Amino acid sequence: MSKDIKKDKEKENEGILTEIDPEEAAEIAKAEKDIEDFEFGAEMNTVVTEDYDASQIQVLEGLEAVRKRPGMYIGSTGESGLHHLVYEIVDNSIDEALAGYCTEIVVEIQEDNIISVTDNGRGIPVDTQDQTGKSALEVVFTVLHAGGKFGGGGYKVSGGLHGVGASVVNALSEWLEVEVHRNGKIHQMKFSRGDITQEMKIIGDTDHTGTHVRFKPDPVMFTDTLEYNYDTLFKRMREEAFLNAGLTITIKDLRSSSAEKPEKDRSATMCYEGGINEYVTFLNKHKTPIHEDIVYLSGKKDDILAELAFQYNDSYDKKIVSFANNVRTPEGGMHEDGFKRALTNAINKYGKKAKIIKEGGVSGEDVQEGLACVISVKLTNAQFEGQTKAKLGNPEVRTLVNSIVAEGLEQYFDDNPQAARMILEKALNANRAREAARKARETVRRKNGLESGQMPDKLLDCNERDPSLCEIYIVEGDSAAGSASQGRDSRFQAILPMWGKMLNVEKARLDKVYGNDKLSPLIVAFGCGIGEDFNIEKLRYHKIVIMSDADVDGAHIRTLLLTFFFRYMRPLIEHGYVYSAVPPLYKLTKGKTQRVAYSDEERDKVSAEMRGDKADTKIDISRFKGLGEMDYHELWDTTMNPETRTLRRITLSDAILADEIFTLLMGEEVDPRREWIEENAKYVTNLDI
Repeated sequence: MSKDIKKDKEKENEGILTEIDPEEAAEIAKAEKDIEDFEFGAEMNTVVTEDYDASQIQVLEGLEAVRKRPGMYIGSTGESGLHHLVYEIVDNSIDEALAGYCTEIVVEIQEDNIISVTDNGRGIPVDTQDQTGKSALEVVFTVLHAGGKFGGGGYKVSGGLHGVGASVVNALSEWLEVEVHRNGKIHQMKFSRGDITQEMKIIGDTDHTGTHVRFKPDPVMFTDTLEYNYDTLFKRMREEAFLNAGLTITIKDLRSSSAEKPEKDRSATMCYEGGINEYVTFLNKHKTPIHEDIVYLSGKKDDILAELAFQYNDSYDKKIVSFANNVRTPEGGMHEDGFKRALTNAINKYGKKAKIIKEGGVSGEDVQEGLACVISVKLTNAQFEGQTKAKLGNPEVRTLVNSIVAEGLEQYFDDNPQAARMILEKALNANRAREAARKARETVRRKNGLESGQMPDKLLDCNERDPSLCEIYIVEGDSAAGSASQGRDSRFQAILPMWGKMLNVEKARLDKVYGNDKLSPLIVAFGCGIGEDFNIEKLRYHKIVIMSDADVDGAHIRTLLLTFFFRYMRPLIEHGYVYSAVPPLYKLTKGKTQRVAYSDEERDKVSAEMRGDKADTKIDISRFKGLGEMDYHELWDTTMNPETRTLRRITLSDAILADEIFTLLMGEEVDPRREWIEENAKYVTNLDI
């Protein structure tokens, strides 16, 4: 963690009694003054009353360099960028919903991974655009920074701030077709890699309005994969449905390869009349809320609208999900900053008013424990960082959200004293646990040499000292660790054995983590601390490889470790430093020839290759029961040799999935766990008994 980031984190966590600098004091004073100016409890109104025609399509600059530098516009040309194409087109339809004209959106993954997006909005304008003399439809799909989103009155708010969505999708598609239902006619236009292959023409009459876009991603640009993941798109569409109360979004996987899947795994229609309140309920579905009702607050000032909903649960983690103009902001931004600061201040203020907090106060970290929150802001001129819009930068949004929460929570706490006391007690318990964790941390430092450089007894360290070249294998069991220590390349590979079952961090606070004999060696070996003390710059290894058996126990250990990393060392995953080793499942022997296979399909293929023309040749096939069965030569060749091994990098989405499954299967709620097991038992292919 850089010093600047660490400072920001410390600022985020400070309570109301912490000394602040003059500049920040001025900001707070301005926020307090703005409380008088904003309209509290205002409804979200994004409806546009002006006509939507070509005069509202404004061109900022021509389409350039998209195919040369696609990462500037969609983040990458890997799997995330491939899915980003769909989001850009859907965002245009969402803009129509925000403007009050679209009520239904249908997204289809068609055969050959062709994407179809249909909405019943007004339809993209087809008349002539004054700046270019071309049809507005052509301009939208061929000119970068063109659209009705730059103050021309086409949209009050828009996720497609940069106006590059449609044109970039067009530039990165092998072909794209668009049909616009408008003014009683169907207008069609076709493109290939950004170039026009069919000028706009009328192909029929229609009795409704809307836009239908079909495109096929260009294999020249997307060399990693062209395969769309239904679950990825489904989750994004579900988010959009939550954020736009009353909007119906349907997603369908029409590929023949998905025909055998259950209906619920290839088709869904979503509409949430409760909006973000239902989103919070969804976030808490495997948790136990500590107060019954969901706190909902909203307000507006000038052209900025903000709404947020939250509810506390009995867990120890937080889930804050934020959006700006319906675009997810995973790195937060000003709207999150305003909420966190105001939440901390409001809870401390209530605690003092109720004479529960005598002196001092609870921190931002304390008040966020067990919090499930959704924040959504909509504004005309959103300032995102980059086209992928990971962080919101408008300072005026922080002021508005701060004001909404300050006034709204004061009223809520006065009206709901029982819920207020539960929330405060949750924060006070977190504060006590944080203090216990500090004492436990100091004890561990003295006992295990957390700061002295003394490494765990069982760690077999490597010789290299450059973290970018170093790897550490977290190995299940002493037997496998023995083989790994013999087979490793000691120049850059370290080995740390794990034994027994780890602590369930889902049910444990930080003080228990520090004192745990399974986790403290990890903390010491990594050298970067955990929780508030985490500092990525002190990490000693840039490849952390979980190496466990390919069975239920091994999967359990991986899940426990991932949950621990996600809870207390999340930057490890965000920086791409965590991997899972992929050991082989089978060993195939023919005389003195031995080969391995990593799946049932590969086993059959290798077996056929070893037989060759002699179908009756006997091949001995044995399944590895554990890493300890391999000698060190086999373990090096199959799992540790950088030239031949397979490693799976754990991404943040993988960690979130592991966290959700862990909460479901290892939490306190029995009924959801039983339902999940009953529903998924039919998919089990290799059962350890």
